[in-house]
Amino acid sequence: MARTAPALIGGFCVAMFCMTGAVAAPAQHYANPIIHADYSDPDVIRVGEDYFLVASSFHFSPGLPVLQSKDLVNWKIIGHVLNRLPFHPSYDMVPPYTLTDAVSKPVGEGMRYAGGVWAPSIRYHNKRFYVYWATPGEGIFMSSAEHPAGPWTEPVTVLAGAGYEDPCPFWDDDGKAWLVHSKVGAGPIILHAMSPDGKTLLDAGKIIIEDKVNLPILEGPKVYKRNGYYYIFAPIGGVSTGPQAVMRSRSIQGPYEYRSVLNPGNGLDGPHQGGWVETPSGQGWFIHFNSTGAFGRITHLQPVVWKDDWPVMGEQGLPVLNHLVPQTAAQSPDFRLQSSDEFSGNVLGLQWSWNHNPDVGRWSLTQRPGFMRIEANKTRYLVGARNTLTQILEGPAAEISTRIELAGMTDGQRAGLSLFGVKVPWIGVAREGGANYLTYSNAGEEMRGEKIASGSIILRAHVRNDQTVQFSYALGEKDAFRDFGPVTPLAKFSWWKGSRPAVFTYIRSDIDEVKSSKPLNQIHHNYIDVDWFRVNIVR
Repeated sequence: MARTAPALIGGFCVAMFCMTGAVAAPAQHYANPIIHADYSDPDVIRVGEDYFLVASSFHFSPGLPVLQSKDLVNWKIIGHVLNRLPFHPSYDMVPPYTLTDAVSKPVGEGMRYAGGVWAPSIRYHNKRFYVYWATPGEGIFMSSAEHPAGPWTEPVTVLAGAGYEDPCPFWDDDGKAWLVHSKVGAGPIILHAMSPDGKTLLDAGKIIIEDKVNLPILEGPKVYKRNGYYYIFAPIGGVSTGPQAVMRSRSIQGPYEYRSVLNPGNGLDGPHQGGWVETPSGQGWFIHFNSTGAFGRITHLQPVVWKDDWPVMGEQGLPVLNHLVPQTAAQSPDFRLQSSDEFSGNVLGLQWSWNHNPDVGRWSLTQRPGFMRIEANKTRYLVGARNTLTQILEGPAAEISTRIELAGMTDGQRAGLSLFGVKVPWIGVAREGGANYLTYSNAGEEMRGEKIASGSIILRAHVRNDQTVQFSYALGEKDAFRDFGPVTPLAKFSWWKGSRPAVFTYIRSDIDEVKSSKPLNQIHHNYIDVDWFRVNIVR
């Protein structure tokens, strides 16, 4: 695996001059985006020398990733708040399904594509970490932990019901607790009094901000207090376009005045929705997303200064493309987002999430040590396949390869490598009539290639910075790769997410099979063994 850190500009010195002191080393800069990956709706806090970030994960399980950094530029995954999504049976996928590989909707009642975790908030209070999030169909939830890597408590239902989004808690200096949130469709901002333990709302809620003309599509609120003002940071204008707004008041209950503090510019159409944090030295920083199509909503870092008790973000309100690195107490240049996997352990790597909750009896890392074994289920379409194993795509371009052993496949079974998203393009193998055939598919339309006589295949996806993918394959690790299938545009948005590299298998059928009740490590038929999965980020 070849990877590089986010670009640091000017961070070098010539040895002779450094030793003699004749020339000072130039100051280091960072370049945006700091995370060229789909950690959308980010929120961030600092505890001591460490920074912790959470982001939306929608219908993927485990859900709600937690990232750590010491310098706000380099990050790694340290855990997930949710081991599985327990909010509704549809997170387990319940047939019949209405969705196909050719369309993005209607999702139907049996699946939860675009559901799940929306716009979480993370806070540290009384020596515990708290994360709040909404699922649009079920309500607002909270979980807490002594350490951000977990273990996290089982989710507590704070507000039951559909139609809520983007909650954020706030504990005031007088000990009172509050919760703000928006509604699906964006706006208004609603305030509730909350019990000090953060588990129970004490009233029905009060609208504190609503202005559809000046603050359209108001969502993603984050609450702070500074110099006696209460601030609500919130994006306006929609996912892809619009500025970051800040509202302030002397009372948390309002009334609020507002300003736009970070505006579109420098190639970013929607630099908004995120969290504000300060370093130990008092420097202010704002982490936000910008929507980029198939790579999702990638993460940028903006400096924040204060003028007349208003934040000024970026360079006079425009996003910076590069800037002096933050003055943090420590550095984490070795932190990387995890991606490649040799499947040498017996615990699933933190980079992985399943499409919906997995069928736990149909995957194993221990039945054949050193391999990820996945058993296929019967379904009509790949979007209905259980145990599709995915990770977040990292850019600006990437080369993703995997080696799959095929001996356990049965007639009708498909297996391969996908850029999982709307139309689910993939390369892989289809077994028909007792033989394996190279296959490319997009929008459910398969194109058959040569018969594969060997018992394994190496598949590759070259994702380009123009958001297209070229698939290729090789039959041996020393063989040259050969392209198969056309250069394929990736979907610009897939159920609120970017495209995701994924390994999958399913048995193509005229039925959608229900979840099994198989015991663990008893997979003997209809399976693939994934030997390794390797990612090379091209910057």
